[in-house]
Amino acid sequence: MKWLIFFMLTLTANFSFAQKFNFPKLIAQTTKPINTIPKNWKVIDSAQGDLNNDNLQDLVLILEHNTAINEDRAYGNYEIELITETQKPRILAVYFKDANNRYRLSAQNNDFILRSEEGGKMGDPLKGLRIEDNKFMLSFEGGNDWRWKLNYEFEYLQKQWNLVSANNVYYHKDSGEMVDKQYDFVDRTIKTVVGSIFKRNISNNVDEDILVFGSPRTLNDFKKPWTWEVTKDNYL
Repeated sequence: MKWLIFFMLTLTANFSFAQKFNFPKLIAQTTKPINTIPKNWKVIDSAQGDLNNDNLQDLVLILEHNTAINEDRAYGNYEIELITETQKPRILAVYFKDANNRYRLSAQNNDFILRSEEGGKMGDPLKGLRIEDNKFMLSFEGGNDWRWKLNYEFEYLQKQWNLVSANNVYYHKDSGEMVDKQYDFVDRTIKTVVGSIFKRNISNNVDEDILVFGSPRTLNDFKKPWTWEVTKDNYL
């Protein structure tokens, strides 16, 4: 009997492993952006604009799976603080357009876009995707009484998508108490604004310092918001 139980448990474990969700590999090149959307996925946001300074309209897509699955998501240190959550996976895709109207996949990231259940009482934290000045920007917002805003700017530099600036705001919805950290990874500065979110330009304390970090953080190695400890106890 024991060997039968062990055998059944082994089969169950193998079946569970076999059912592990696999992200699709997006089409590397196409003339029709709609062809980039895999079966059982849909576009939930998109932006068009010049990302590589060639005066052509490149494309950024955010895709979402049609059904929820169990995902291991990170909060803090990505290596050790994984939380399993049931939600719909999302994909960030960046396509360059060429003179022949072909779209070439420049980046696919399966982790960075926050899921619809990761915004707390405020609901879906995804608040915006846009392209400006050859960069694409992502905005997130969430929380309960204490709320947060995250803004990221990525730019294509030396054949990789570098994080060039970011903004992390933490505030109370009623009192307006606020800490706003503004990161510039090009000029290597960090500006911290402490005060009230209701009086952003009045009586707030502003401190600016040198931002010390190693190599630039890219979209490929930036697993998810809140997982990069830029400076001690300051996460993006």
